[in-house]
Amino acid sequence: MIRNYLKIAWRNLLKNKVFSLINIGGLAVGMGVAILIALWVYDELSFNKYHANYDRIAQVMQNQTWNGEIGTQEANPAALGEEIRNLYSSDFTHVLQASWNFNHTLTYGEKMFLKPGSYFEPGVAEMLSLKMLHGSRDGLKEMNSILLAKSVAETYFGNDNPIGKVLRVDNEVDVKVTGVYEDLPYNTSFRDLTLILPWSLYLSQNEWVREMDDPWDSNFTRTFAMINEQADMQKVSAKIKDVKLNKVSIDDRRYNPMMFLHPMSKWHLYSDFKNGINTGGRIDNVWLFATIGVFVLVLACINFMNLSTARSEKRAKEVGIRKAVGSIRNQLIMQFFSESVLIAALAFVLSVLLVFLILPYFNGVADKKIDLPWSDPLFWITGITFSLITGLFAGVYPALFLSAFQPVKVLKGTFRVGRYASVPRKVLVVLQFTISTTLIIGTMIVYKQIHHAQNRPIGYSKDGLISIPVTRQIHEHFDAVRTELISNGAIVEMAESGSPTTSVWNTNGGFDWEGKDPEQAVDFPNNAVSVDYGKTIGWKIVQGRDFSRDFASDSSAFILNEAAVKFIGFKGDPVGQTIHWNNRPFTVIGIVKDLLVQSPYQPVRAAMWHLTGGMESVFLLRINPKSGVKDAMSKIETVFKRVNPASPFDATFVDEEYARKFGNEKRIGELATLFAILAVFISCLGLFGLASFVAEQRTKEIGIRKVLGASITNLWRMLSQDFVVLVMISSVLAIPLAYYFINEWLKQFEYRTNVSWWVFMISIAGAITITLLTVSYQAIKASLMNPVNSLRTE
Repeated sequence: MIRNYLKIAWRNLLKNKVFSLINIGGLAVGMGVAILIALWVYDELSFNKYHANYDRIAQVMQNQTWNGEIGTQEANPAALGEEIRNLYSSDFTHVLQASWNFNHTLTYGEKMFLKPGSYFEPGVAEMLSLKMLHGSRDGLKEMNSILLAKSVAETYFGNDNPIGKVLRVDNEVDVKVTGVYEDLPYNTSFRDLTLILPWSLYLSQNEWVREMDDPWDSNFTRTFAMINEQADMQKVSAKIKDVKLNKVSIDDRRYNPMMFLHPMSKWHLYSDFKNGINTGGRIDNVWLFATIGVFVLVLACINFMNLSTARSEKRAKEVGIRKAVGSIRNQLIMQFFSESVLIAALAFVLSVLLVFLILPYFNGVADKKIDLPWSDPLFWITGITFSLITGLFAGVYPALFLSAFQPVKVLKGTFRVGRYASVPRKVLVVLQFTISTTLIIGTMIVYKQIHHAQNRPIGYSKDGLISIPVTRQIHEHFDAVRTELISNGAIVEMAESGSPTTSVWNTNGGFDWEGKDPEQAVDFPNNAVSVDYGKTIGWKIVQGRDFSRDFASDSSAFILNEAAVKFIGFKGDPVGQTIHWNNRPFTVIGIVKDLLVQSPYQPVRAAMWHLTGGMESVFLLRINPKSGVKDAMSKIETVFKRVNPASPFDATFVDEEYARKFGNEKRIGELATLFAILAVFISCLGLFGLASFVAEQRTKEIGIRKVLGASITNLWRMLSQDFVVLVMISSVLAIPLAYYFINEWLKQFEYRTNVSWWVFMISIAGAITITLLTVSYQAIKASLMNPVNSLRTE
């Protein structure tokens, strides 16, 4: 019986090729979108699950109160790990201190490359369940040792056994390879951990850490922990809350540091904190795109329902004859379900092919490395089940509708679907275009928000500005390098800074000024810079003056931004005021326009700058506009390599670095655009099919109207107006729906665009234009037909 159902279903598909292609094509696109989004959602939800101890690993973080708010940070004192191990050893398997992940220069013979990695205390290989290919997980117990990812080991040693080979790190120390581990996958927070150095080596290289008067005074390291199997994450987190509070000085207790465990399961999807509370993160995007995937699939199913029921009169006699010869309604329902499941199965095969073709582009847009799991039985079981459910969902309404026809009326020729038979189809078309128009409006607002933030004044000139990591050799010859590069026309200025212009690497407390509440805890970005920093980045002085070599007193001077002046609330002119930093007086010599250093969507923080007293983190160079970028970069690289031949030349354009701040929103916008286009395509495909059916159904009417003198324009208007009205109704419904979701999305940004009326108008006009273009082909084609052909049977 099932074989017979499928055979008849196949014959019906071949008999009605256009409608079959529209149904299969629409469903294939909808299912393809659903599969793409499902793969993306799975990748997001499985983030970090590569690590066997996923549910027991956490990062130790802290909430501190400063500037009247509770801030959450990853940076901790270097003494924290040992203190937690001593106090709560029964709750933890590992508590490890680690540095931030930075590029390190690795040299072996003539081979010299930059590779990202971190310093860790022993135990990291076990905690992260690294799969060792050579050596053992205990390789970091020796101070001058290193663990390498497989790809890095192959870069330097090819297929040779790397164990025991000696590499030079950052041109400062020699280390021995004691282990090689499998490269970590792209969907883990440690994907850039391509080398691991011992924490003891970090301490030996940084004398200032070992000689700190108070090891709890500075937050500059990360702390990772793995709880015991029997321990409860929330209870252990509550235990360690006051670890730092009990160790800091009385003055620092004003910051009220509260430690907590942030589980690995929340690192990727729940990374946002506001006022000390975890407020979500990328999980919002997961819900957003999962919803879009469901909606797009529903659009495709609506096409099937509409086209199937629209052709009901053509299949009415078939149903009547089947019932007359003894078919019961359940058999007819099974017949129609067989057709819908067959269409869904064919659509699934086509959708997998579409996903395979589009996946490279999708990965590039989404910043993923997703592959189709061809060899995974679960994928195929899920796909077949998905096809079956989609087929049943798409076919349930047509099956029930068509199987309910009365054979007596059908065979006597008195059957008519009735004046209200098209209402469900119209409702479904309205639903289709409501969803599509909502997606169009949402996509436009995403790009409007990105454009709004990109046009925000940043307070300096990022074009032609490059950033290069500081090395000791260049730092020691800073003046000579700067002079040569200015002389050869490559740059107009050069400076050294503790932080790049696109992020904050250092903040400080301990500030006092006249009128300040002694109990108020403050924390400001406080950047150490060389004297020509302002000229290099092109900041704008609004009061006072810049740093100068002509004033020896500038070694005890501050330049503030406008946000700092507003926060402090000086009485009178801020220039000339005194601010004490750890009891040392600094004079305010200048005020600059707010520099947009952190998120372009958040308010600018109060910040200060002072002259450096030692080696900092980055060099900033302003390329001479009279020299071409290529020529200038060549000259800069030549000088840097001559002065420091042991380090690769690693320059970053600041405008490119700044553009990365919009990466997440741009990905959302590009993905939303892709899915909105596909949603509109599916809706138009269904509209095209319906227009074709309506034109076919009204062939004789069109012929009579032409005989009576109707123009092509009149006929086009007659056939198009119903669809335009439906789309206009959809637009009216889409406006409040889109407005609600847009406002919810924009709430995450403090600096956000307004929701302009013209966005809705353009979206509605676009939807109507697309509708007219879609139905006009069939309308004009029907209008141009010779009435003799359509009326010859009358």
